[in-house]
Order: sequence, then structure tokens, then C-alpha cells
Amino acid sequence: MKLLAIDTSNRPLSVAVLEDTKILATTTTNVGRNHSSTLLPIIERSLAQAGMQPADLDRVVVAAGPGSYTGLRIGVTTAKTLAFTLHKELVGLSSLEALAGNVLTEGQLVSPLFDARRDNVFTGLYRIQNHRPVNVIADQHVSLAAWEQRLAAYREPVVFIGSDVAKYEAPLKEQLGDQFVRAQPQLDLPQAGVLGLLGQTVQPVEHLHAFVPNYLRLTQAERDWQAKHPEEDHAPYVEKI
Repeated sequence: MKLLAIDTSNRPLSVAVLEDTKILATTTTNVGRNHSSTLLPIIERSLAQAGMQPADLDRVVVAAGPGSYTGLRIGVTTAKTLAFTLHKELVGLSSLEALAGNVLTEGQLVSPLFDARRDNVFTGLYRIQNHRPVNVIADQHVSLAAWEQRLAAYREPVVFIGSDVAKYEAPLKEQLGDQFVRAQPQLDLPQAGVLGLLGQTVQPVEHLHAFVPNYLRLTQAERDWQAKHPEEDHAPYVEKI
């Protein structure tokens, strides 16, 4: 299977081209949120390095959230456009799951974490089984205090991974004690190669045009609109947990 993997869900940008389990080309940058201008050139260079044309691909895998609203829209829109115009399969994978996939210790609990501001985080709990992360607690937008309480009940070490862990390291250590384990800093950046490997065994999206990012919370514009239009039907724009 020839595959293009894209992760623009947060400040880092990562792209990889794979053939089966072999990573042929990969680029990860962390220089700023200019994904709209850098993503397509990086995809073009990565395909060239892999000796492929876009038409050679079998599947496009994209990090579908949670994360930056703008970053997710750029990545998902690009992936959908490529899949539609090239008639290729599309797979969306949790951004948190992909980050947890950087941890390889069998049996380890992993909590990938993105800052959601105001002492809230995007996170989930995964256990590494057979070399891949398996979801234990669903991805969610949650207060740090509530998340600490849920993890304390497991009474075993939890590896925290992600560039935003540093912001919350002190309270996590205080509340969880020896349960808190910090991932090695070099593992904090998302790797599209890992995303691609995980995405090889996932069922592709059935209805391409209906596929949307998984923001895990409403945007500010949506919250403002609902507040001004309480009488309207509020069918969810995104999944809210």
C-alpha cells in the first residue's frame, strides 16, 4: 500500500510517504503555524523524494483532531481534496492516538496532551498493545483537575507526551506523584510516519464529503451563534464530549 500521511493538527506540521511499513520520506517542522503556505510544497517534495506521483497513492491518512481549528481544517481539506480528485481512500485518525503511537513500551499507559487553555486540555488515555495505542478513555476536552482524578484511579504509571505537557507538569506531578512519567522530549512532536503506519489498518471513510475534523468542542463562533439563536435547531456541528 502506498500512502500519504498528513498531520497539521497543532503547531508542528508533519508529512510522510510510506509503502507498506517502509517510510520512504518524512518531514516534520515546528517553526510556526503557516501550514496553509507550506503544506502543499512539503507534500510535493515528499512525493518526489519517495519517487512517486500523486496518482501512485492508494490512501491518504490525516490527523483528524483534536487540535487547532485552523490547522485541522487545512489538513482535512487538503486530504479530502486529494482523495476525491485522485479517487483514493481517505482515513482519519485521532491526533492524540497518533502522538501516543510515539511510545513503544508494551503495556504502558499513555496520556497525550494538547493545551486547550483555561486549565483545560485535549487528551485521552491509551495503552500500548501489540505495538500500537489502544484507547482506554475516549479523547475529550476536559479540565486538568478532572483528568488528574480519573488517572489517579488507575494506580499505575502514566506517560504524558506532547509539547504542551511542560505547561502542566508541576500540577500533574503534585497530584499524581510517582504515577506521572514524562516522555522523552524528542517524542513530543507528532510523526506522520507513525500516523501512516497506524492508518494502514483502519477502515477508510465511507462518505468522503461528510468527513469533518473532530474538534471535541464547539468553536467560539458557534457558541456565540447559538447564544444569539436559542430557538434554532442545534444539531451538533462537531462531536462534543
